[in-house]
Amino acid sequence: MRNSVILVDQIEQDKKAGLITWNAIIESTVRRFRPIMLTAAAAILSMIPLSRNDFFGPQAIAIMGGLTVATLLTVFFLPALYAAWFRVRPGPEVSANASVN
Repeated sequence: MRNSVILVDQIEQDKKAGLITWNAIIESTVRRFRPIMLTAAAAILSMIPLSRNDFFGPQAIAIMGGLTVATLLTVFFLPALYAAWFRVRPGPEVSANASVN
């Protein structure tokens, strides 16, 4: 949930910074991909020792599976959902080094 909020906030910040909405979605997703994956991987890997426990094992495995699915949904589905919800269409590519005539 936190990663989703951070990603949507990053999209909004990029839009305020002057990026076209389509490019803001792509740039924000690319920029936040590594931190999202690293935090999810750390949480998933930290459950491995607990997954061998008879009492807490099933809960740890459920948490690991939930984190994996939620991370994939955040990285792939959320940007697509944002674009679909706000009816964002691909715009012209705007380079940061483009000169204005």
